[in-house]
Amino acid sequence: MDIFHIGAECYPVAKVGGLADVVGALPKYQNSAGHLVKVVLPCYETKFIEENKFDNVHLGSVKLGNFNFPFNVLKERTGKLGYELYLIEIPELFDRKEIYGYEDDIERFLSFQIATLDWVITRNVIPDVINCHDHHTGLIPFMMLYANKYEKLKNTPTVITIHNSIYQGQFGFDKLYYLPEFDLSKVSVLEWDNKINSLATAIKCASAVTTVSPNYLNEINQSAFGLESLFSLVRDKSRGILNGIDMEVWNPATDKMLEKKYSIKNFKKGKQENKEKLCSQFDLDPTKPLFSFIGRLLEEKGADLLPHAAAMSLSENYKGINILVLGSGNVEIEKQLTHLQTSFKGNYNTVIGYDEELAHLIYGGSDFLLMPSRVEPCGLNQMYAMRYGTIPIVRRTGGLKDTVIDFGDEGNGICHDQASVGDICYSIQRAVNLYEDKKKINDIRKLGMGIDHSWESVCQEYIEVYNLIIEKK
Repeated sequence: MDIFHIGAECYPVAKVGGLADVVGALPKYQNSAGHLVKVVLPCYETKFIEENKFDNVHLGSVKLGNFNFPFNVLKERTGKLGYELYLIEIPELFDRKEIYGYEDDIERFLSFQIATLDWVITRNVIPDVINCHDHHTGLIPFMMLYANKYEKLKNTPTVITIHNSIYQGQFGFDKLYYLPEFDLSKVSVLEWDNKINSLATAIKCASAVTTVSPNYLNEINQSAFGLESLFSLVRDKSRGILNGIDMEVWNPATDKMLEKKYSIKNFKKGKQENKEKLCSQFDLDPTKPLFSFIGRLLEEKGADLLPHAAAMSLSENYKGINILVLGSGNVEIEKQLTHLQTSFKGNYNTVIGYDEELAHLIYGGSDFLLMPSRVEPCGLNQMYAMRYGTIPIVRRTGGLKDTVIDFGDEGNGICHDQASVGDICYSIQRAVNLYEDKKKINDIRKLGMGIDHSWESVCQEYIEVYNLIIEKK
């Protein structure tokens, strides 16, 4: 099967969040299963792109309304990622360090989608299926169905994989002229809440809709930032597929980013050495339980609750715990978390930003990982944590509910129901008590490390979806 994955992120090429991890891993495992898999994303100014070699395989010009932008299609030369990687190079729009956050993001990602399809129709082989990821690629199914110049792609099945329905790619109809000429009788397909909505359009037009966990599919029928009724209408073509993790990248037995490698057989010694390295680096006490947070400092992640919850827990435990935060996002949350370093020196530290190597060390050296998310479509951090023998503390939502069961129910983590300071503090106190029971905590660690969250079975679920929509077409 000839499969295209089209997205805005892909680890290790360009990463902001979990979207990159999925687009970087799923294609690799599909390729290993015998399929011909290609990943297409914009050509940013990232370290990976600067350090690797690419061949120019196509030259073109993308028309965006009254503007024309020359573009190149670059192919990674070695196939080192386990699939064919293609970059759409549009110098005027993507030769920038950041992936998102620019005033012309609408123009940037529209041009990327159009350029991608302009290239695809020049190839001798039409893809068997195109899997789009999130709103940045959400207009591709519409253009394939209704844009005149993509007539040859009209019968190619498409999938839209929704990683987070908060972000929908909305813009005004004043930019309708950006789109290639299409059947104007279908203009209403683009509309949701009086705007062009890229994600809603993809949901309407794609042959299948997938979400990144079964529970998230259930949740978005009730709460999806205005798209609830649409999700209900397409339930018969939707499937929730729980993300996997790349067991080669996230393996404490082979992870070169750790101070000490370890496995399920010798994790006690291994985790302790990583914890000592981490605590030495951040002026923390390795004899105390270490709670960590890794992720974007946004309200959807519950990060706005962290400053108060951390301060209360550190105070109530008489400085008997350590807390370490790695992340960036909301400037006010960053300030509040940074300010805590002064009040709780020696028991608290924070790193604003993201560091992949440090993240691996934190998973390896922490006792508990905090994930008090308001919204978590799947969540990968809790799976990484368990793989490294770190116990996740989560709010029961989205994929967190699918993957973490409270240890009180003989499960693999600590769970709470509300996104509140009180629930976080109560869970931390439960963790402190658990930490004192060495046999119990080690049993839970072993349980988490033994869970198979690999992509092999997940990969097969996607193939089943592809086969179904190909058969229907």
